[in-house]
Amino acid sequence: MAPSRIPSRRPRAVLRAVTATAAAVLVLSACTGGSRTAGAGDTSGNQLLTIPREDLATFTRNFNPLSPQAAPMTLQAVYEPLAVHSMADAKDTPWLATKWEQAKDGKSLTFTLRDGVKWSDGQALTADDVVYTFELQKKVLGGFDYLDKVTAVDAHTVTFSFNKAFSTAFYEISGHYILPKHIWSKVKDPAKFTNPNPVGTGPYTKIEKFQSQSYELRKNPDYWQPGKQQIAGIQMLAFSGNDSANIAFTNGEVDWTQSFIPDIEKSFVAKDKKHNHYWFPATGAMINWQLNTTKAPFNDPAVRKALSMAVDRDQITKVAMNGYAEPADCTGLAHTYDKWRDTSLAASCTWTKYDSTAAAKALDAAGYKESGGKRKLKNGKDFTLDISVGSASSDWISVANIIKQDLAKVGITATVKTPDWSAVSSSYNTGTFDTGIVWSNNGATPYEYYRGVMSTKMVQPVGKQATENYHRFGDKKADKLIDAFAAATDEKTQREQTNGLQELYNEDAPVVPLFTGPEWGAYTDARFTGWPTEKNPYATLGNRNGSTILVLTSLKPVKG
Repeated sequence: MAPSRIPSRRPRAVLRAVTATAAAVLVLSACTGGSRTAGAGDTSGNQLLTIPREDLATFTRNFNPLSPQAAPMTLQAVYEPLAVHSMADAKDTPWLATKWEQAKDGKSLTFTLRDGVKWSDGQALTADDVVYTFELQKKVLGGFDYLDKVTAVDAHTVTFSFNKAFSTAFYEISGHYILPKHIWSKVKDPAKFTNPNPVGTGPYTKIEKFQSQSYELRKNPDYWQPGKQQIAGIQMLAFSGNDSANIAFTNGEVDWTQSFIPDIEKSFVAKDKKHNHYWFPATGAMINWQLNTTKAPFNDPAVRKALSMAVDRDQITKVAMNGYAEPADCTGLAHTYDKWRDTSLAASCTWTKYDSTAAAKALDAAGYKESGGKRKLKNGKDFTLDISVGSASSDWISVANIIKQDLAKVGITATVKTPDWSAVSSSYNTGTFDTGIVWSNNGATPYEYYRGVMSTKMVQPVGKQATENYHRFGDKKADKLIDAFAAATDEKTQREQTNGLQELYNEDAPVVPLFTGPEWGAYTDARFTGWPTEKNPYATLGNRNGSTILVLTSLKPVKG
């Protein structure tokens, strides 16, 4: 996954997987060469929970949650939301808010804040902080178009008023981080502020020993759940790729990873079956091959479907994804949404089934015929395309290369381009790419996914920054269904809209869905216990999502 936006609880795209290089080994050496305070094997009780970031070769001291370059753990350990949603068990845990109530007409939502919560500088959290946070969010990053006004009813009560019925607002609002007004109201340019010494309500807010390849987060002295600060702190380590991060992990240098580990049973678990564990719940987002619909021929749904038929998803999931993922179907829904899936529609899918002969015929029928072994565009030029993937993502690069091979069978020449993720993301944001492997929104309901790939309201013109719908596809029929879903306050009506969206998705093929992945997570319990597992799924094992805070406040150090 790649770097992202996340103004709210919208899924943060994260840089992911990588390639092994000699340089990576050097980075590992540098990281282990004296920056850590709690080394491998330390069970003094004061050991730091050590987490690698395989997607960041260096860190920048930026703890501004409004910034797409915010340092890891800004949103997991420093700032907190009103409620925590776990994709593992679909539960909402009260956090800075103790309760909430949605108006019967769906046009407002009221939260009651928890008593006794303090910022890490000792000042009290109040309703004014919540009001200011959303005002700042809309001013700096926009979004929340349905949010008309946020009102502090009293010091501990906040009401969000909407300009229309919006039942899905709870997921976005409750999961949004809250900022201290007394700090941020004095910042001249909040968008550019690097916030080097953050003041938050989270359990680990104190930044220590910051270096380009490592830093520590120590305890917030005023945390409202002191009994849940059982670990001494967190140490983040930077790596230039998956392989170097995995070397550190399998050698016991780090405790918890979310990176792609090939053949994890053999490469990790077998090394220490007593302590080494992983859990890959089917809560990952749909991974799409996006085609830039502002460019011909990708603006033709017949071409998008033909290209989709040319892709062998079984090979992708078995080879490139090491058997960890499942092939997508024509509903586009990840396994997270199985209960919403139209199974009869899924059983009838055609354009997500691998059939290179049918793909060639479909391209012929659409006017893109083959001549001399080369597929031709309507202007007579060869049908060629680029597939963009960040250089760190070894697994997704393999996916792109399989697609390249599949396209060659129907006469299309594809070029896999692998600059660093920042360059790839920039091309996605501005709409200058051809095609690329991309993440998607993952929320409590299919609403977030379909809004992200089909709503005209998410489409930005080429050249203007897009934070989702990078492929720039919109269908006004989808808008009506999406709006009706948001306005509905009962699941029966929402299901009806979802069924309509699945049918429209099957008709439009807005993106080429590839596979629905599990959320990766692996750990060693040699130094910390209390991890989420299949038997105790209180959170996923991801260390960069909304439920990570549940893990940080559940882990206990092993002593002696």
